[in-house]
Amino acid sequence: MSNTDEKKPISERLRGLWHMLSGYRLLYVGALIAVAFAAVAKTSSFLVLRYMIDEVLLRDEIGRAVLLIALSFIGLALIEGFFTFLGGRLTARTAEGITRQLRDQLFDHLQRLSFSFHSKAQTGDLIQRVTSDVAAIQRFFGEQVIELGRILLLFGINFTALLLLNVELALVSVIIVPVLSIVSFFFFRKISQLYEQYQEQDARLSTVLQENLSGVRVVKAFARQDYEQDKFERENHSLFVRGRDLLKLHAYYWPVTDIVANLQIIAGFGVGALMVINGTITVGTYLAYAGMIMWIIHPMRGLGRLIVQASTGLVSYQRILNILGEPQESLTEGSVEPQGDVRGELVFDHAGFEYEEGQEVLHDISFRVKPGQVIALLGSTGSGKTTLMNLLPRFFDYTSGRITLDGIDLKAYPRKYLRRQIGIVEQEPFLFSRSIRENISYGVGRDVSEDEVIEAAQAAAIHDVIETFPEGYKTVVGERGVTLSGGQKQRVAVARTLLKNPRILLLDDATSSVDTETEAEIRQALDRLMEARTTFIIAHRIQSVMNADLILVLDKGRIVQRGTHDTLVNQPGIYQQIYDLQARVELELEREIAGV
Repeated sequence: MSNTDEKKPISERLRGLWHMLSGYRLLYVGALIAVAFAAVAKTSSFLVLRYMIDEVLLRDEIGRAVLLIALSFIGLALIEGFFTFLGGRLTARTAEGITRQLRDQLFDHLQRLSFSFHSKAQTGDLIQRVTSDVAAIQRFFGEQVIELGRILLLFGINFTALLLLNVELALVSVIIVPVLSIVSFFFFRKISQLYEQYQEQDARLSTVLQENLSGVRVVKAFARQDYEQDKFERENHSLFVRGRDLLKLHAYYWPVTDIVANLQIIAGFGVGALMVINGTITVGTYLAYAGMIMWIIHPMRGLGRLIVQASTGLVSYQRILNILGEPQESLTEGSVEPQGDVRGELVFDHAGFEYEEGQEVLHDISFRVKPGQVIALLGSTGSGKTTLMNLLPRFFDYTSGRITLDGIDLKAYPRKYLRRQIGIVEQEPFLFSRSIRENISYGVGRDVSEDEVIEAAQAAAIHDVIETFPEGYKTVVGERGVTLSGGQKQRVAVARTLLKNPRILLLDDATSSVDTETEAEIRQALDRLMEARTTFIIAHRIQSVMNADLILVLDKGRIVQRGTHDTLVNQPGIYQQIYDLQARVELELEREIAGV
């Protein structure tokens, strides 16, 4: 992903997570305070137990004291339960709020990243970061951090209480804490590495699944289910191996910490029992100590577990940070503030473009377009036609030479303004899984009336077809418009562009994937769309570009021929070769149909 993949130090990541709490810090601090009160109530119950045994039961002073002690136990239990509930409630609100905020921020950021980023990124990986990694952050704040605070508070409060009871016993109780800390840190380092590998593999598996589901019709058409199954199984097995390694490491961690923690507890009980026998401490102090040591050692064992689990949150935070660190594509930045619509006069002055330094895709492109003219781009696959068109809405910026629109450098226009002035009809139009009306009105940044939508559909020759659907314009199309035919999707896309009413039109081989009859209908709709607009057409069929004002023939990123149809058809070169080949194919087809 760029230089943001470089890992930040743990301290810096923690500062970033603290910054993520912006707007929820008071709630979170309140949750920690509630947890502190619950911990104090828990420890106080052990002190009450000590008082009951040493001061009441052993001295035969039962009477009213027992009732007060019983009420004290009940009261402390209620206090602990209330503050535990309150802490959980505040934590849940904080974690859910942060999750919603983070998802919104990630989605908004992804929408504003450049085309060059999306051309390299894997969809499955991006989905993984917005879902699985955000969920790991939610667990980090909702479970792990608050539990960490609870453990530290329990340790601090109980250890302080033990120091007040007996310093020697208190010190004996924490001998094992440094060992647990060292073991936990070791596992933290190992699990962080394994979890990052696991998440990356999970993202690859998500990409395979996403591609398969998106292209399920192609898979079925070519009967490639077994091939896709094998590919999925390979990635799934890799995920299984990484998950198994993670679980094995956890399996090593628990027995080690269990043995260490239980040895500490047994040793503590033994030392405490000897001190009672020797009369150094009372029975009540010993029973209080027995309860407190459990709330020191087991939470500290849990601290190691939390440190290990928190590593997943830190890894996920780094993966999210990699996305948020990618520079956004500015939509409003520009040195001019255009008013009204453009006229559509374009000048390419020795323009060039390279995706990466030293890999130039377009070389020395020069031509002039007057407002309302039609420019056709012809050439083999990979000749640079689509790249050239992508420079106009500034999906990519030219890297050499100059392009001007109405006499102003193209880079001086804000991208948002340019894209409002430009309409695009692609070879494979994308329709959202929404109603036909919503798809047609999608490109207009305002509320549109029903009459406007119908007028655009009529101009695109799709209105009569829509009326045959049971719900008309409210009909919801399937994912990517799968419930519509290719021609119907194309005409809906034309209607969408007509409603937008752009001044510059880009047609990317818009009729190549439909039958002859549908092509004729779409061509009529496109003729209406092209009226009084500067239009660029990418086409492979000569008859689609014959009437263009200027035809540019591209080869390997260079303009090798230019002129009108009448000029180029009589000029030796690529255009004449394509024309002769297509004319010969059409002639043979006519003969075959005629039975000659």
